[in-house]
Amino acid sequence: MPGPRRRSILISRLADRPVGSPQGVILDELRRCILDGEVPPGSPIPVDGVAAAFGVSRIPVREALMTLIGEGLVDHRPNGGYRVAMMTAREFAEFYLVREALETAALKAAVALAGPDDDDRARAAHAALDRAVSEGDARAHHRESRRFHLALIGPCRMRRLLRMLDAAWNMTEPLQPMAHLGEDERHRLHSDHAQMLAAFIARDEPRLIAVFADHHHRLQSFIDALPRDTGLFAEPG
Repeated sequence: MPGPRRRSILISRLADRPVGSPQGVILDELRRCILDGEVPPGSPIPVDGVAAAFGVSRIPVREALMTLIGEGLVDHRPNGGYRVAMMTAREFAEFYLVREALETAALKAAVALAGPDDDDRARAAHAALDRAVSEGDARAHHRESRRFHLALIGPCRMRRLLRMLDAAWNMTEPLQPMAHLGEDERHRLHSDHAQMLAAFIARDEPRLIAVFADHHHRLQSFIDALPRDTGLFAEPG
């Protein structure tokens, strides 16, 4: 006799949500769960369960999922339902190349336009990241690392580029790469952040870009070394 069905990871994260939530709230909550790494890549997304959690029909849930499919965060397969999108290791590496190119362009513009208020925001973001590293909180490290990078590129005034970078970054978030690195690896990456902050405040563009390139390549090498048989990545088609 089969045992009781296990509750979906996603549904457990959606407990106690307001009944009758509008489609925009459903979309935001589903996106947040995926981007925060609460629901790993490949996790099923039961439409009926999500609808019940929000006290709505299937229609607004499907509309939200269609938006997330367009953002690359959700996959749908005929007769297979919806799931959090998975990438092959090769696809993941391609998105990191895109991120590197866009962030490099943003950093070059930002360091030329930044002012004292931008320095303060970058320092505050680095302090929050430093706390996450000191506490050994891998998920907080991942979250605060992104906020620190965004603080450095924020002054670039390139809205379209930032939107493209945000979209590319979001597509790599479900994997939560920082959360799968060892403590020594995270500390090495954090050392890069301190050097990036110093170069940003000094308005030393060549130094900032050089440190960022080393940082990005170091992170990519760590990710390349992650095991391929743990379900983190999709199997090549």
